[in-house]
Amino acid sequence: MKKLFDKVSEACSKMTTQTYSTSFSLGIKFLDRRLHNPIYGIYGFVRFADEIVDSFHGYDKKELLKKFREDTIDSIEKKISLNPILNNFQAVVHQYKIDWDLIDTFLKSMEMDLSEQKYDAKSYDQYILGSAEVVGLMCLKVFTEGSQPLFVELKPYAMKLGAAFQKVNFLRDISQDFNILGRVYFPGIQFDQFTQIDKVKIQGEIESDFYMALIGIRKLPKGSRRGVYLAYYYYRKLFNKIKDLPAEKVVNARVRIPDFEKVGLMFKSMIRLKFGML
Repeated sequence: MKKLFDKVSEACSKMTTQTYSTSFSLGIKFLDRRLHNPIYGIYGFVRFADEIVDSFHGYDKKELLKKFREDTIDSIEKKISLNPILNNFQAVVHQYKIDWDLIDTFLKSMEMDLSEQKYDAKSYDQYILGSAEVVGLMCLKVFTEGSQPLFVELKPYAMKLGAAFQKVNFLRDISQDFNILGRVYFPGIQFDQFTQIDKVKIQGEIESDFYMALIGIRKLPKGSRRGVYLAYYYYRKLFNKIKDLPAEKVVNARVRIPDFEKVGLMFKSMIRLKFGML
């Protein structure tokens, strides 16, 4: 029975999300229940693609990503895949009418990771668009539940939220990205000469993205607003911890929020929502 396989596929996407990201999983739990599986489906898809380029050392990453792209196309066209992650994702794509352009742009950004080591302003913007902003738009398709006017209205804000999250990740992981993967995402930045001036400039970009993103969060339907705000609140606190550190510490340590603090942030974000303190 296909329905049974679809349930297994949904479970695989959920397990993938919970295994790779405790913070993202926490945010999903605060969405309306009907939105859980589709967001798990999107996360599972992007996580697998990201793992190919970031983790599968010693394997032919280019060939693996090429096959993943082909299998994604095939699953969407045939509405089934024996890869449970892709089987679940294609169902989400069809249910919420996620445009192929969004998926294609994301996969192209993953392909950039196979060759780009240092990014200029143009390639940096292109990478942010594909790796983060269009993922935000995929999720927005789910959050707006078929309302095209609302999707169009919230589109720029969702893109800013995705960009803010990604830039915080870049800043948090700057040492790991350089030392393990040989990448420096921020244009014009030399890792071995990363200064406080560089850091302050990047932080200004992120502040601007967060400011715009919050405007959009306030306009989200109730079913998604709580979960998205929790993710925003978590990343905002992580960003504040990074801001408090000098540049030399950022390049030598990976800043994180312990799990017990995440639970506290969850309750604080709920209180802020309840009393309209967004």
